[in-house]
Amino acid sequence: MFKKLSMYPVPREEVAYVTCTYRETCTDQPDFLATVDLNPRSPCYGQVIHRLPMPNLKDELHSSGWSAGCTCFDNITTKRNKLILPCLISSRIYVVDVGSQCRAPRLCKMIEPVDVFWKCNKGYLNVPRSLPSGDILIANVGDPSGNGKGGFIVLDGENFELKGNWENECETPCTGYDFWYQPRHNVLISSAGFVLKCAGYGFNPDYLKKGVFGRHLNVWNLSCRTLTQCFDLGEDSLPLSVKFLHNPDAAEGYVSCALSGVVYRFYKCEASILPAARGDLGLPKEIWARNAHGAVPVFLVQRDNWAVEEVIRIPAKEVTGWIMPKMPAFTVDLIISTDDRYLYLSNWLHGDIRQYELSKTCKPRLVGQVFVGGSILRGGPVAVCRDEELKCQPEPLVIKCKRVYGGPSRMQLSVDGKRLYVTNSFYSTWDKQFYPNVVKEGSVMLQIDVDTEQGGLTVNKNFLVDFGKEPNGPCLAKDIHFACGDSTSDIFA
Repeated sequence: MFKKLSMYPVPREEVAYVTCTYRETCTDQPDFLATVDLNPRSPCYGQVIHRLPMPNLKDELHSSGWSAGCTCFDNITTKRNKLILPCLISSRIYVVDVGSQCRAPRLCKMIEPVDVFWKCNKGYLNVPRSLPSGDILIANVGDPSGNGKGGFIVLDGENFELKGNWENECETPCTGYDFWYQPRHNVLISSAGFVLKCAGYGFNPDYLKKGVFGRHLNVWNLSCRTLTQCFDLGEDSLPLSVKFLHNPDAAEGYVSCALSGVVYRFYKCEASILPAARGDLGLPKEIWARNAHGAVPVFLVQRDNWAVEEVIRIPAKEVTGWIMPKMPAFTVDLIISTDDRYLYLSNWLHGDIRQYELSKTCKPRLVGQVFVGGSILRGGPVAVCRDEELKCQPEPLVIKCKRVYGGPSRMQLSVDGKRLYVTNSFYSTWDKQFYPNVVKEGSVMLQIDVDTEQGGLTVNKNFLVDFGKEPNGPCLAKDIHFACGDSTSDIFA
């Protein structure tokens, strides 16, 4: 396991920044960034203490990320003073100053959609991460018209001006969503997502087998910005969340597929020797071996080759009273503890959070599971006819007299790995379709206590952030980040 990070003192998280949207809630108010008090000694513990409204309507704040996040491992004192907020629907980009007043952030820059459209021919922006160069990379889901189009746009890390596209234009994948990179191995891995022009209006089973839901995992050369490999993970598998292990020397990670319920491990292979033709000479990233006489190239030795293998499969449940006869887990988020000891999955439809132990990275072992909502709860409209895992349907969750609707979506883990925070909004249109009570009554943010010794998850019944009590009406809460650091912010170089 990766233990070196524990050598450095890391303070407990005291505030969280949570992206919130009013889109699809029938409340005509701008999205906002919520600041939540996480200090147990504070009288405002578990409450929203500040709201930073955006200057526009219906942006759909979704993912967020720090302007500085790629860190030299021997110096982890990263200054997190700017938070990047790309908008999934409007394609706008906000830059928020959280360094001047961490409990009262302010907006310091805005990039309009027209600039993204014209300069990059991209749109529908999702995950931002800081690059080793200091610039900021943002994954896009589509083009300006909502057609599927993967790839990335780049912001200058100093002045936050839009610089343009990151990848070579000819290398653009069909769809995009999330990404992670490993500087020491010169590699970036990206996932697929879905075509918002279709799926953006809701989930329709008729879209299955029509290319709406992504199926590929993409491998990029980080320095050359070129696509080097593309793995087909199966039709309509929908790979979303992708993470490397935190160890900067580790050449492996995981990607979760929402519709297939499969988690794949991707890893770097040993150099492979393949038969080669004379016409292959000159291809980049490849080395030639010659015969004993040094005459003609007879073998092609490939380096930096990657492979994937299935390591987790969450079976679909046979149901009645739902949109399809089989309900997938729909794994929205995957995170890895900073010591690389545990992997966590949030199953938005089934309603559970799972904890896997990673002593054998090729065989994750389930050691913790807790239900915090979902579509298969006892007493609901869905009846489970056949379940390979559960003997009975889970009970509804009630915290502080509030019934928790929806399913676990975005997660964030404290640096010490002991507290897992989760919100229950995936995407406003899908929230409205599958969990109308969440749209009506607002999201929640929960805290799960983690057993870091033996494994195990327990809902903290004393913690609840109720976004149904917002002054402007119930809203949908999504991404979470801590100013002091968390399990998805830093990439060690």
